Amino acid sequence: MTEFTVSGLTVIINQLLPEPHAGLLAGLLFGTKAAIPRDFYDALVATGTLHIIALSGQNISIMESLISFILLPCIGKRWASIVTVGIIVWFVWFVGPSPSIIRAAIMGSISLIAVLFGRQYWAILAWIVTCGSMLIIHIGWLSDISFQLSALATLGIILFGRKEKNMMLENLRLTLAAQTFTIPLIFFSFHRISFISPVANLAIGWVIAPVTLVGWATILFGSVVLYVGQVIAWIDWILLEYLIKTIQLMSRIPFASLGW
Repeated sequence: MTEFTVSGLTVIINQLLPEPHAGLLAGLLFGTKAAIPRDFYDALVATGTLHIIALSGQNISIMESLISFILLPCIGKRWASIVTVGIIVWFVWFVGPSPSIIRAAIMGSISLIAVLFGRQYWAILAWIVTCGSMLIIHIGWLSDISFQLSALATLGIILFGRKEKNMMLENLRLTLAAQTFTIPLIFFSFHRISFISPVANLAIGWVIAPVTLVGWATILFGSVVLYVGQVIAWIDWILLEYLIKTIQLMSRIPFASLGW
């Protein structure tokens, strides 16, 4: 039986998928970047899609949706919320408490706790409470770039990411809302700006959740019976291949990004 740790599950991914697919999946699931080839890492930077390999609110949202889908019909909304909060806490401990995932976990937990007490979830208040409490605990996070990007992207989504009937329009609005607040920080911190980023994020946004869910199925089944995991890994390879080819293609478009 494979050791149920990030390093142990990463070994399973490496056995079932080639590079850069394995490194990308490990980044999506665990936020690890060491195995990602340099040329593909540069393509992520050029297309403004580097955030997909940083654990954030998207991971927590996918987790919440999956757990609710499984548990809600069986144990009801309140118990499902309690169990989900517990799993979120476990996930933060499992992958390691980085500032971005802590922020996402606290905000996700606040929304679930609001369900327990029958209160409306006020996103902006949750954002203030979350960021404020984190800085009280550790003021050094204020200068952490991952915390800054995560907090600003979330604020942009809260303020400008209204619900749309059209899913593609909603994804575009969320992408632009997040980037409105993060572009100046990226500009001054990394000396690079990506002009293709909105299009690139719109093109790959729909595939992140399926890749994540199939990826977890791949490593969980693969850790028990490697051959079963291999069958599921073929599905994930197709989704990852789309991600990789799309990012690489858009990174080669003339003037896709500007850096100095």
